[in-house]
Amino acid sequence: MTIHQNLIAGEWVGSTGSENVNPSDTNDIVGLYAQATADDVSQAIAAAKAAFPAWSRSGILERHAILKKTADEILARKQELGTLLSREEGKTLPEGIGEVTRAAQIFDFFAGETLRLAGEVLPSARPGIGVEITREPLGVIGIITPWNFPIAIPAWKIAPALCYGNTVVFKPAELVPGCSWAIVDILHRAGLPKGVLNLVMGPGSVVGQTMLDSPDIAGITFTGSTGTGKRVAAASIEHNRKFQLEMGGKNPMIVLDDADLGVAVEAAANSGFFSTGQRCTASSRLIVTEGIHDKFVDALTERMKSIQVGHALRPETHVGPVVDGRQLKQDTDYIEIGVKEGAKLAFGGERLERDTPGFFLQPTLFTEATNQMRISREEIFGPVVSLIRVKDYDEALAMANDTPFGLSAGIATTSLKYATHFKRNSEAGMVMVNLPTAGVDFHVPFGGRKASSFGPREQGKYAAEFFTVVKTAYTQA
Repeated sequence: MTIHQNLIAGEWVGSTGSENVNPSDTNDIVGLYAQATADDVSQAIAAAKAAFPAWSRSGILERHAILKKTADEILARKQELGTLLSREEGKTLPEGIGEVTRAAQIFDFFAGETLRLAGEVLPSARPGIGVEITREPLGVIGIITPWNFPIAIPAWKIAPALCYGNTVVFKPAELVPGCSWAIVDILHRAGLPKGVLNLVMGPGSVVGQTMLDSPDIAGITFTGSTGTGKRVAAASIEHNRKFQLEMGGKNPMIVLDDADLGVAVEAAANSGFFSTGQRCTASSRLIVTEGIHDKFVDALTERMKSIQVGHALRPETHVGPVVDGRQLKQDTDYIEIGVKEGAKLAFGGERLERDTPGFFLQPTLFTEATNQMRISREEIFGPVVSLIRVKDYDEALAMANDTPFGLSAGIATTSLKYATHFKRNSEAGMVMVNLPTAGVDFHVPFGGRKASSFGPREQGKYAAEFFTVVKTAYTQA
């Protein structure tokens, strides 16, 4: 089997491969992917640093052409790349194709942004002096991405980094290198100069740590666990480095007595269980007022019975496998914790057997939970949801905000009064009304508050806040 190599200074290198295993069928090896050494990473950083002066001053049409060509190829290969994504991560094929399409849209958006780079010209408070405010690229950007969105998250970090004239050292999640390798290969063939984009695959203890230790990386953008995010922050402060963190969530969805029951159930099921619950924006806490509580539990349980769990590539599958054995154990450990804490296991929680060996877990609903239980406070990152009964909207809002996280929050209601109040008073970076908490657009800002995020927002024009620095220049006529 061919080894997919690292890309360093425009050359494919690496001779030792690690297996990329399909979680729907552990007998299926998706491919072999090279493992970078600390020396490889250092060479990649040096290459990016050497390439920065020329790329940072490259013409906007050159950057536009490369990003647009990349977007077009990703979209043209959406079936192939979507299949690859579903094989290596476990999303269903429609979800995989949808994520690939989103990656193409992101590259297309930032291709356009290269032509919309702008600044300001202002009069000075002093006569005869003009002021120009412009944005310049930051430098070498370290990019560290998670396994749950193996093409979309790399796209929404790499595309703006290149758009604004930065060079990149990119470390994808060790579990899902396939989509990342494909996207780098496409960009490489689209005409990126040598050293502008470098791919270094391998474990965080080697690749990530070498990136964190380097004084030549000007900024690191990281998506992953809260614990690792704190280590990224600490290492970056030591080097006076700019950093951007997207981390955990324990996202609430409030269901009020006046909610449309069908809308509320579908939003909760989509948020909590689809993509196997492996989304940082998933609703893992349902906060339901007592007037609708019993009807909602009955309806949600019936909806859960219809969810088909199976091989990600099968057309009848609604929810694929958990990404690997370690994550499956974490999920089942939390299910045991929930039972011991006194929550009622209302549905699911069983490890499922299918005709292929994989990591299949039945979607799980706990009722009679409290907001102090571990299953209601800690991020599980699986299809496990706790449901909390409350008296009214005021108690629901207080419960929703009582969390160390603040990424996404939702409410199901037909009341304009409560919807408006919730949008203003929710302590989350993103708020959804009568919609799943998971699912955002590519052209608007993404990010949270509290322990969920740190630094400027990702995506859309707001990405410039991280990937550029502001310069103010004065001129006397």
